[in-house]
Amino acid sequence: MTDEEKIKAMRLARAIASDISLYNEQKIIKGIEQDNLFEVLKEELEEGRELYKSRVSQEVFTTANFFERAINDIVLRSKAHVKSKIW
Repeated sequence: MTDEEKIKAMRLARAIASDISLYNEQKIIKGIEQDNLFEVLKEELEEGRELYKSRVSQEVFTTANFFERAINDIVLRSKAHVKSKIW
C-alpha cells in the first residue's frame, strides 16, 4: 500500500463519515443519548462501509481501519457534548 493510497483512503473514509454525520444528526444524538448508536445507524454504516470498500483496494480495506477511525473521529467525537452514560 502506497502513501498515496493511504491518503486517498483516509480522505474517502472521512468524506463518507462526514456525510453520515451531516445527514443523520438527530439519529446520532438520540443514539448516543440512548447508548445504541451503532444499532440506530446500522444501515447507514453498512452502506458507508460498502461504498468505502468498493472504492479502495482490497489490501487497504483489509489491513487498515480508516473507515472505523473516521466514524469515531467525525461521528462520535464531534458529538462529545451530548450527555451520555458512555462518557
